[in-house]
Amino acid sequence: MLNLEGIMTALITPFDGGVVDTLALTALVRGQLEAGIHGLVPCGTTGETPTLSDEEYATVVGTVLEAAGGRVPVLAGTGTNCTRTTVERTIKARRLGVDAALVVAPYYNKPQQRGIIEHYSTVAREGGLPVVVYNVPSRTGVNIAPATSIALSKVEGIVAVKEASGSVEAVVEIVNSMPDGFTVLSGDDGLSLRFFEAGARGAISVASNVAPGQLVDLWNHWKAGDKDESARVDRSLSALYTALFVEPSPVPCKAAALMLGLISADMVRLPLMKATDETRETVRKALQAAGVL
Repeated sequence: MLNLEGIMTALITPFDGGVVDTLALTALVRGQLEAGIHGLVPCGTTGETPTLSDEEYATVVGTVLEAAGGRVPVLAGTGTNCTRTTVERTIKARRLGVDAALVVAPYYNKPQQRGIIEHYSTVAREGGLPVVVYNVPSRTGVNIAPATSIALSKVEGIVAVKEASGSVEAVVEIVNSMPDGFTVLSGDDGLSLRFFEAGARGAISVASNVAPGQLVDLWNHWKAGDKDESARVDRSLSALYTALFVEPSPVPCKAAALMLGLISADMVRLPLMKATDETRETVRKALQAAGVL
């Protein structure tokens, strides 16, 4: 049975010389597993998926699956703003062997809420994988209303929602009306602890690329009922949460990963550009404050 609980990392995609650095990606995954991470999410926004070719997409997913070796769930990003294309990519991800599909809300074309419901229902029906809905209006230009997430929670094959709308109230509303077996996950590191308090059962995290042990500790303390200790860990990471988004993600995260020796180059693909010197200094101080540098 698919268990989507705890801290799951929205993985960066290392590049070296313009190509996917599979050695660095493998090492990154192994480090995540050693830290006790609960799940891995390649080919989301943090993985710069819009810039990956179909061949590179398969390489990234395949590398993560091989390195993970079935020890934790692997959720691959498959969402696009075309329902047909999203179904096709979800089928491809299923054939590669992932456990679930992370499907972002259709961006740019700004569908109605009823269109969102039909989009996700079609992907769940035809894609062949459990679907995790991903609501991130700051990137997509469309918000999945809590009532829509509640409706989707009752659709067969839709198993969770990653909430990155910044609304604790939305999480409360969804949790209060969702059926048993559905899961709400935080999509915003800085709000994860508040989301846990509201009933979320985990997070898909950017910060856990560079501080996996700390994020795992935060969750484990929370799960054990030690709220004071989970809050202490959360406070120690607050500067890092902010620093990783002073420029568009994953730009600061890759700068952090380079400082930690996790990747050999902080290369990002256009239209993104490398972090500025000011961002690097902000990231460095945040890593030091978090005790990871």
